[in-house]
Amino acid sequence: MATNKSTKHLLIKGEVQGVGYRMSMYYAAKRLGVAGWVRNRRDGTVEAMVQGETEAVESFIAWAHKGPDLARVDEVSVTEGAGEYSEFTVRNSI
Repeated sequence: MATNKSTKHLLIKGEVQGVGYRMSMYYAAKRLGVAGWVRNRRDGTVEAMVQGETEAVESFIAWAHKGPDLARVDEVSVTEGAGEYSEFTVRNSI
C-alpha cells in the first residue's frame, strides 16, 4: 500500500531568531499534524525537519515562508529529509 508521507529538511534565513520563530513553528506543526524538529543555528538561521502527509508538509513549508509576525523570512531552502519522527520537538541550538 502506497503512503502519502513526505520528509523535508528546511533551512530558514532572515530575521528568524529572537522573534519566537521556533515556538511558532512548533504550534504550526501541532496544528497541521506533522512531526519532526526545529532548532536555531549559530549562523543565525533556523533549521527544521518535517514529516507527515504530503499536503500537511506543503502547508508547513508555506507557513515557514511567512513565520510569526515579528520574523522576516528571506529564504527557505527545502531538500529531501530523512529519519522517522513521531512528534514535533524544539531542539537545543547548535
